[in-house]
Amino acid sequence: MQYELFYWPSIQGRGEFVRLALEDAGADYIDVARESGPAQGIEVMVALMDQGDRPPFAPPFLRVDDLIVAQTANILFFLGPALDLVPTGETERLWAHQLQLTVTDFVAEIHNVHHPLSAELYYEDQTAAAAEAATCFLEARMPRFMGYFESVLQAAGGHYLLGESLSYVDLSIFQLIAGLRYAFPNAMARDEGLYPGVVALHDRVALRPNIAAYLASKRRIAFNEEGIFRHYPELDI
Repeated sequence: MQYELFYWPSIQGRGEFVRLALEDAGADYIDVARESGPAQGIEVMVALMDQGDRPPFAPPFLRVDDLIVAQTANILFFLGPALDLVPTGETERLWAHQLQLTVTDFVAEIHNVHHPLSAELYYEDQTAAAAEAATCFLEARMPRFMGYFESVLQAAGGHYLLGESLSYVDLSIFQLIAGLRYAFPNAMARDEGLYPGVVALHDRVALRPNIAAYLASKRRIAFNEEGIFRHYPELDI
């Protein structure tokens, strides 16, 4: 089975959570907007968003034959069993999905630090509000989310969030830590010692053969100031 991933070609963004699952599993997939050329790939992607009775609202979305699945957490819920990245039992699948939805909430709050007023405005149009948002995020919201995942990990035995086997949620935690280190290097250097289990999980994921190969390849887009995780020194307090 070949998967077609539709996402913007120049950023990691929300699509990266899907890429990590596909890469770790060694899945056969096409990153359409990158491999078809940005102009042609984006044109196809936008056209699919305007077709049919059940179009995706926004990328990322995945196409398998005639099926299109959108929304990051929903895509991973769909891919998990096929890629052996989630236990087969319904209770465990729902727990993984619940954790991934919490990751989704966290990602939204990370994005809203640099775009607290509107995603339609440039960062430069909302710098004062972003400075206030960064203070709240780093002092209250990030510790709440990070503390939650740390406690879940410890309750599961401290190795992976669902127990002894890696799931797609663990790959997402890797991406969260990597992104936060890029966006807030000073804050993370100061505070990540409070979450030793989650940090160790990041390090274990980075050593997985397929992930390590992916991180060293050109397929891994570098963090930049167009995606979710953006480094503005004035916000890294």
